[in-house]
Amino acid sequence: MPQPRLMLVITGDDFGYCPRRNQGIVDCFLAGGISNVSLLVNGSAAKEAADLAKRYQIPIGLHANLSEGTPVGQNLQQASTLINPQGFFLGKVGIRQALERGQLSMTQVELELRAQVRRFMVLTDIREVFAQVLSDLRIPYTRVPVEPGLHSCTWLPAHLQTFYKQVEKDALNSIPIFKHYRIRWPDVYLGLTTMGQNMSSASLQRALKQALAAGPSDSTSKSLSGLHPAVVTAELMVHP
Repeated sequence: MPQPRLMLVITGDDFGYCPRRNQGIVDCFLAGGISNVSLLVNGSAAKEAADLAKRYQIPIGLHANLSEGTPVGQNLQQASTLINPQGFFLGKVGIRQALERGQLSMTQVELELRAQVRRFMVLTDIREVFAQVLSDLRIPYTRVPVEPGLHSCTWLPAHLQTFYKQVEKDALNSIPIFKHYRIRWPDVYLGLTTMGQNMSSASLQRALKQALAAGPSDSTSKSLSGLHPAVVTAELMVHP
């Protein structure tokens, strides 16, 4: 029988623990010794570690931690089943003993894990992580929700206008990252101004006209350069 192939990922653990460990992990990555890192968001050098990951484009994930250091969740830092009288986690052995004795509050465990995920999202650029995942899994396309005509749309309430414009701003800021990872997207995205009760024949016709007027983007024009006349690719989001 043929031997199975091994795809090995080497993770540099405890990124963010301290500046010296950060530097050692970066040195290993630059030398080709590790593939990615896991970030301790409650480490004393977590912010520095996140900055280093961005600078050197190191793939990064969350190192969930309930045993070392102090909690991220502020409401768990004074009194909780996760910490000792000095305010520190119970340690690798201590937390297992507390679990076996039924002394851990699962509600507090959930609160702390959610707090760590939120801190991770603040420290790292979630767009970079998203692009890395797409690239690693060889997924070549994504969605960039920038809709022509959004700013001139008069029927959306003010709170939706504000929200959609923030979505658009985040999407535009994602484009350089997607380009770096050679990820592509349709020329035009449609669906914000035609969602729910705004989905009508008239609104769809208006949106499609604006899509054609926008023309091909750099993302797809190269792959479709042999087609005549020019083709505009558009994604219409619907919720059947």
